[in-house]
Amino acid sequence: MNRLLLLLFLLPAGAFPLRAQGPPWWKANNLRVIQVNLPAYEAATLNPDSLVHDLQSFSANTLIINAGGIMAFYPTDLDFHYVNPYMKPGTLAAVVEKCHRSGIRVIVRFDFSRVHESIFKAHPDWCYVSPKGERIINTDMYVVSINSPYVQDKAFRIIGEVLEKFPVDGIFLNMPGYQVNNPYEGRYHGIDQNDYDRKAFAAFSGGKTLPVEENKADPVYQEYLSFKKATIEKWSERLHQLVKSRSPQLAICTYLDKHVDIIRHESQTNSLPYWPYSASDNVGNAGNTFPDHVISNASIQQISFQSRYNAVEPEEVRIRLYENIANGSGLDISLMGDLRGYEDERNFPVIREVYAHHKKHERYYGKYTSPARVVVIAPGSWPSGEPMQEYRGLLLMLKEAHIPVDILEDAQLASRADALKRYRAILLPDITYLSATGLDVLKTACRNGAALIATNRSFSDSPETLQDLFGAKIIRRDREGAGFYLQPGPRSTFTRFPGQKMLFWKFNLGEYDFSGADERGLPILAKGRPGPPEIIGGHDPTGVYAMGLKNYGNGKAVLLPGNLGKLYYLHGYQEHKNLLLDVLYHVYPDAGQLLQTDAPARVETILQNHAPTGGQILHLINLTGFSGNTYFPPLPVRNLSFRIRTGFRPPALKSLKTGKPVAFSWKDNILSFRLPELGDYDAVIINR
Repeated sequence: MNRLLLLLFLLPAGAFPLRAQGPPWWKANNLRVIQVNLPAYEAATLNPDSLVHDLQSFSANTLIINAGGIMAFYPTDLDFHYVNPYMKPGTLAAVVEKCHRSGIRVIVRFDFSRVHESIFKAHPDWCYVSPKGERIINTDMYVVSINSPYVQDKAFRIIGEVLEKFPVDGIFLNMPGYQVNNPYEGRYHGIDQNDYDRKAFAAFSGGKTLPVEENKADPVYQEYLSFKKATIEKWSERLHQLVKSRSPQLAICTYLDKHVDIIRHESQTNSLPYWPYSASDNVGNAGNTFPDHVISNASIQQISFQSRYNAVEPEEVRIRLYENIANGSGLDISLMGDLRGYEDERNFPVIREVYAHHKKHERYYGKYTSPARVVVIAPGSWPSGEPMQEYRGLLLMLKEAHIPVDILEDAQLASRADALKRYRAILLPDITYLSATGLDVLKTACRNGAALIATNRSFSDSPETLQDLFGAKIIRRDREGAGFYLQPGPRSTFTRFPGQKMLFWKFNLGEYDFSGADERGLPILAKGRPGPPEIIGGHDPTGVYAMGLKNYGNGKAVLLPGNLGKLYYLHGYQEHKNLLLDVLYHVYPDAGQLLQTDAPARVETILQNHAPTGGQILHLINLTGFSGNTYFPPLPVRNLSFRIRTGFRPPALKSLKTGKPVAFSWKDNILSFRLPELGDYDAVIINR
């Protein structure tokens, strides 16, 4: 017994087994993840000792590394699992063992979206078939069908084999679900017509034929969407049962929300305009929508799928990482390959700095609740297209106005009914459809005193909802707004336009009948006469309005049937932000009372309640280096003043970045203080 105690005493601190009993390890919500996405050839040179050394130098506490699916990075006994020809038999085992000895968790990566050509030739029936009979191919890798035996059976056997061979801490599933695109080439192929999918859909739908077009108006396509959701959730449930049967301490990490422990998201730079609030957006959306999950938002280093060896700018990475932790997530970096001999190391100093900061101060991170009373409803967990532009535009306006704001996903409103009760203003950007239950939750919130502000084509799929909530009827839902003007009236509502009588428009400007509303505003002026200066004019009143407001129970519902958010997102004219702010303050006068500051619009303010202490933390992220299409180092900002409605008198304030106390005053539940200087980031700790 004494020899055993001596042996335990001499072992390094990280040498104890990490898969211990007690609360699941990821619930600490202090992840500092580095993912090494290994190209096949790097398996030949990967050195476990140098990898662990590099992870330690970056203050990482979790590694994600390739294991299987597309190819095995270990000696597999399964004949349907293609082996990486560069694989060294003992490497993955050594990585796991050495990481554990250093106190680093290991999550292994699987991707069952594709199989090697050799597997395809043996089992072509396992793979995707487009409506035109095409395959989706990347060099020698073929996209598979989710309802085929490979995903429904073989994938579980591969995962089971890895969990049997290696004492890992979790699994990460890349690209789950139905594949209809070749994202690496930017090409859409269509609904999978594989025979296994046909049979599965027929069984689900009572004999219906698989649709070949994504047409929302087609009831069969709507049933197909339900089919996809049901099959993905069933597969996820089976995966959960398999993994948890091995150990409840094994984490499941992927991009889905059902039957997982860690929801992964990604901040990418693959389209214009750049979105500097990507991490705040992703973490805020997932974290508020699924508060029982840990969120890990990966900063994707690559510029694009076609340019994987070139990293995004260091200042963009810095913003993403600080936004992650300010919004209640950990840190997550996804790299192409090992850290040694890396093709673009410019971000390494930033990663080291922010990861070290989080490690030093992690007691202040990861355990937040939001005091915000304004919420934006996101059009999905990965918004895209015009709804994304409308959504980002509204979010941008609120961020720049320093109004604390939360995000909730539209499809989850029914499950977040209790959370919705605390919001005084709910913004709906181009949300055309809500489930019956989601709609009931929204109406209840409005009846109980919340203000609703809906833009563009919101609720256009439900004319009865438009009439009930807003007193509105559609005359023309879609109408190009270029050339039209809005008059900022009535002036009692629109107070931010002292020098303007006409506001230009572009993009959609719907024509609605607001005769059932209690208030109307923003009269629309006709296009007038285009041409040389000598003949322009003629912008006469049309008798149609761009705003309708209806009193609904104890609340108010406002409809702005135009692309207000998209207009600001793409063009950034302050008059369009002022339109929204005037409407918001008209229906929710206290919108700006929680937090007031003279900080520039490009300083992101994120106020959080800190659950462990009962105090608050004000995060400040300096975005002044963002110029629209370039990221420069931020400009130092000095002598910033803040007023926060705290409800308690704090004993002390301090700057987390400098460690110095911050002088303050407190009166009538208002905390006032000044920050002498803000560099790239700071967090003011408001103790209680």
